[in-house]
Amino acid sequence: MDGFELNKIIAAILATVVVVFSINKFADILFRADKPQQSAYKVERIEPTLTSTSNTGQAAVGINELLAMGSIEHGEKVFKRCSACHMIAAGGKNMIGPNLWSILGKKTGVAPGYKYSKALAAYGKDWTFAEMNGFLIKPSAHIKGTKMAFAGLKKEKDRASVILFMNSKSDSPLPTP
Repeated sequence: MDGFELNKIIAAILATVVVVFSINKFADILFRADKPQQSAYKVERIEPTLTSTSNTGQAAVGINELLAMGSIEHGEKVFKRCSACHMIAAGGKNMIGPNLWSILGKKTGVAPGYKYSKALAAYGKDWTFAEMNGFLIKPSAHIKGTKMAFAGLKKEKDRASVILFMNSKSDSPLPTP
């Protein structure tokens, strides 16, 4: 193949590219679609009836109202998400996370035989209903540096139900407010 044949092939490819782009531009000019002034449908934003968190990550609803939303039966269903890492049984073993039997009312980071993150071990508060609620919203935001990678429970009913379920799984459950 000589240089003249190669030039014809390259010219044919370039001509094809120019024709394709020209047709595309001509079609854009010929069939111009104007954007409508008003949308054909509106997507309405649904506002929740209760705000689940404030800017600080704490619950905006009082703990009494929150716990009134939940039930132990619903909490047992929601806790199945937690059971991938936690056991909640008397004398149960620690898994990826500690056994949560009788956890409410105890100090944070003190379950026997479990190695907590430095942040949770140094936190030094008691697991009250309000503390557990704040933690379950988003653990990594509530206690900075915790190794718990759970995203959190955004729905108030789910958090309240899990707290009530966890409280029921105890040797001496805390009195509900």
